[in-house]
Amino acid sequence: MPKRKIKKAKTVKKRAIKKSKPVEKVSRAAKTAKAKRIKKKRKLVKVSIKKNERKVKKEAGADYEAKHIQVLEGLSPVRKRPGMFIGGTGTEGLHHLIWEVVDNAIDEAMAGFCSEIEVTLLEDNKIKVSDNGRGIPVEKHPQTKKSALETVLTILHAGGKFGGGGYKVAGGLHGVGVSVVNALSSWMKAEVIRNAKIYVQEYSQGKPLGKVKLIGRSKDKKSGTTIIFQPDSEIFPEIKFNWKTILDHLRQQAYLTKGLKIKIIDQRDSKGNSYTFCFQGGIVSYIKYLARGKEVKNKIPFYLEKKADNIEAEIALQYVDGFKEHIFAFANNIYNLEGGTHLTGFKSALTRSINDYARREGFIKEKEENLTADDIREGLVGVISVKLKNPQFEGQTKTKLGNTEVRGIVASMVYDSFNEYLETYPSEAREIIGKCLLSAKARLAARAARTAIIRKGALEGMTLPGKLADCSTKDRENSELYIVEGDSAGGSAKQGRDRTFQAILPLRGKILNVERARIDRILSSQEIKTLIVALGTGIKNQFDLSKLRYGRIIIMTDADVDGAHITTLLLTLFYRYFEPLIQKGHLFVAQAPLYRIQKGKLVRYAYTDRDKEEILSEFKKTKGSEGINIQHYKGLGEMNPSQLWETTMDPKNRIMKQITIQDAEKAEAVFETLMGSEVAPRKKFIQIHAKRVRNLDI
Repeated sequence: MPKRKIKKAKTVKKRAIKKSKPVEKVSRAAKTAKAKRIKKKRKLVKVSIKKNERKVKKEAGADYEAKHIQVLEGLSPVRKRPGMFIGGTGTEGLHHLIWEVVDNAIDEAMAGFCSEIEVTLLEDNKIKVSDNGRGIPVEKHPQTKKSALETVLTILHAGGKFGGGGYKVAGGLHGVGVSVVNALSSWMKAEVIRNAKIYVQEYSQGKPLGKVKLIGRSKDKKSGTTIIFQPDSEIFPEIKFNWKTILDHLRQQAYLTKGLKIKIIDQRDSKGNSYTFCFQGGIVSYIKYLARGKEVKNKIPFYLEKKADNIEAEIALQYVDGFKEHIFAFANNIYNLEGGTHLTGFKSALTRSINDYARREGFIKEKEENLTADDIREGLVGVISVKLKNPQFEGQTKTKLGNTEVRGIVASMVYDSFNEYLETYPSEAREIIGKCLLSAKARLAARAARTAIIRKGALEGMTLPGKLADCSTKDRENSELYIVEGDSAGGSAKQGRDRTFQAILPLRGKILNVERARIDRILSSQEIKTLIVALGTGIKNQFDLSKLRYGRIIIMTDADVDGAHITTLLLTLFYRYFEPLIQKGHLFVAQAPLYRIQKGKLVRYAYTDRDKEEILSEFKKTKGSEGINIQHYKGLGEMNPSQLWETTMDPKNRIMKQITIQDAEKAEAVFETLMGSEVAPRKKFIQIHAKRVRNLDI
């Protein structure tokens, strides 16, 4: 619109206003007073609005100012968030308290000042850890103006592991160690022997109960530290120390620190169990322990101990006749479950060294492809232990080493040393190369078998096995696959099931023992191929858990010796080739009843002989002249469909055991013993556990 028209419109508007209402003359003072009243009113409204806004923000938790920053002093952060420091307040976190105190003593041993550690389990859930190291200093600390002992035990990130010259290497990175144990203990006592004098200080929930006291002199003039602590029940819901867990951990630490004597005593009961570990062979003794009960290929273990750029490496390995690799990596005696740069450097150097030697000696021809990393690590048992001044771990739990410089240093050490080992021991080299070449041959055969399976599936339109009676639901989480022994039981299960969510796969006879077979032979087994296709996950390198077709995989076999054997064979298959499926809680074993007991119209099922005796005792007290009829089920096929549904398949009544892997190393040993090629360990296992057998089918 042109400017001229706008001005005209404004003029018209003013005239209209003047015309409609006569103008009253108002004094300047009145105008000023009115303006003040309006201004005051607006101000009051603004104040009211701001108050309401603050109230709303406060209610919504949005009021966030400096005064709201909570400062937790001393060890308060540990008690506030214990999971940040020990991983949780469950069983693992509870035992982590022991590891922290023991680690301090082992740091003394690695520094060369400690030769003996003693761990004692006392009554009232108390733990005592003693060492003969230098003893924690007790003189006044220049910064805190308190005793150095009190400083170490009551202040986070205080200790001799931060470049002060106390330790060359140490397991503690974050400096939280024993101070965290103090914070999470209802009571702690520290006793230090230095310069033939004995000093003591006690604490409660991380707070000193008094100053450091000199209580006497040491007669033997030895030095050392003793820590006694009692975990706080306010922090830990259940305080129950596991003897086997502590024993295994301390044995491992003794292997990693050769010559160190570690004694463990259980004084919680009258038995007074005790063990002493001391391994002069160090990690060479460790790999022999890991390879026990297996056929070893290279009788002389490979071992190196070298130092370069302030990094010390100790590595040992042997090859066994198994098909899985077992490599344990440690940094400053801390087990790195996820490996890290030291493990990466080791693997790459080993692969390169073996391929170079195999080509140089004519084991691999010019036109043949190199051995893969999987070929070379099949059946490998190895321990890698590095010690460095400033370890960088990924995560508080230290499961993965992150120092980038370690990879190249370890790789260089391993390549040179392993080449020298192969040249020095040609017979051992032939055994190792032969094992790797056999693995490669099996890999190529397995590839051909997998290709054939895929091609066959493609020609058949990737249809499911004909013997599989599938369920109608497509909801994986609510579906079940029953793996059933034989066609007879399969027929009853198919008729008795709920077709909506239960699928049935009958397998004929006993499947192949995969503990003694390579992947190429496994894939040639028709029953195993059927199972792989039904699961949908694939196998070995093609395994993909996201493609699992059923939320629960249930093994259902007869309640006799043959049924137990078939269950064991299937569990071996799942453990060796479908381990993630177990780890995620998808595998179960159904418990079929042994007896059907009837008196009149009363019918009960007994799953054990003890159940049977209890039911019979109950029935004898029941009035009635009818006799008691006992039917012993020898197999699932003897049940009619309705009985099988009622006892073993109905979610409301059935009993199932979920298969878990609490300790992979122990599970490994059990499967190797029961299903491996060595007879002697299996015979010994049977002799030891023969008296504990129940429900043996004779």
